Amino acid sequence: MPPKRSATSIGLPTSKRRAINTAATKAIKVEQEQAAQSSSQKLKQDFIKLFNDQPYKHNGVSNSQLKNLFKEQYASLPMIINDLIQESRLTMSKVGSELFYNFVTEELASKFAGLDVSARMVYQVIEKVGNKGIWTKDIRIQTNIQQQALNKIFKKLEDRRLIKPIKSITAKAKKLYMLYDLQPAKELTGGPWYSDLEFDHEFVAELRNFVLLCVKKMNGGKGISLKEIANKMKEANVSRVQLNLNEVAQLVQTLAFDYLIEQNGTNLNGEALFVAAKRCSSCCDFKWWEVLSPDFHFRDIEFEDGVLLTKHEPHHHTG
Repeated sequence: MPPKRSATSIGLPTSKRRAINTAATKAIKVEQEQAAQSSSQKLKQDFIKLFNDQPYKHNGVSNSQLKNLFKEQYASLPMIINDLIQESRLTMSKVGSELFYNFVTEELASKFAGLDVSARMVYQVIEKVGNKGIWTKDIRIQTNIQQQALNKIFKKLEDRRLIKPIKSITAKAKKLYMLYDLQPAKELTGGPWYSDLEFDHEFVAELRNFVLLCVKKMNGGKGISLKEIANKMKEANVSRVQLNLNEVAQLVQTLAFDYLIEQNGTNLNGEALFVAAKRCSSCCDFKWWEVLSPDFHFRDIEFEDGVLLTKHEPHHHTG
């Protein structure tokens, strides 16, 4: 009796069976590739999403952090990283021996389009210093790019609004560069007390007079806190810029140094209270050289405000 043939092979020629097997193999392969592509796409999305979290959003993520975060998936990241770098969506920088990655927004990526390696290097050097700015000389040293070529790169980056030149109150003739969207640090601009890199004496004098008036008039002159002064200045809109508490404290400190106000206790919240300084007594019935007299401490000294120091009391004046 001849052997039985399986139901699937009955009546099918060998060539047809091979075609069916090949098609099945291809379908499985396509399915596997789609699954791998889907997995890779999800990994890419997870990698990009990471840069929305603190502190990676501003500081970037290091290579060692990626290893800890992605574990066994880390081996699949290099291809994703290379793709993003080619698309100008990722930048690399080195801090010590550690490699860091920073994500680039789509808008910024469009500004990077067409920039060569040298221009990107200059941008990264400027980016690294933040709002402190960096001198052109230091950029030249760090990038090893000749000044003439560097000037062309500066022009190109400025035209694309990637960087901007700024000046410092400490060196007005020199030029620094920083990223276009950043505000210069107060160490460069001088803060609210400066206008066009010059100390604004008139503006500061107006603010000092207002603070002194607050100290004398508010709360019956019995004491006012820094917060109360700051709130009153904001309410009266006396400053062209919004002053924070530290800047108000600087104004108060200048008045204290000039003996116009002084601290007098604290309020229930433990905040220092400031009052108008009392007028210092001054000696009116002797000259300074009389202090050198051997019998000076045997005299009665009367001050112009009526205070009397009798003989043998300490005859020195702290005002």
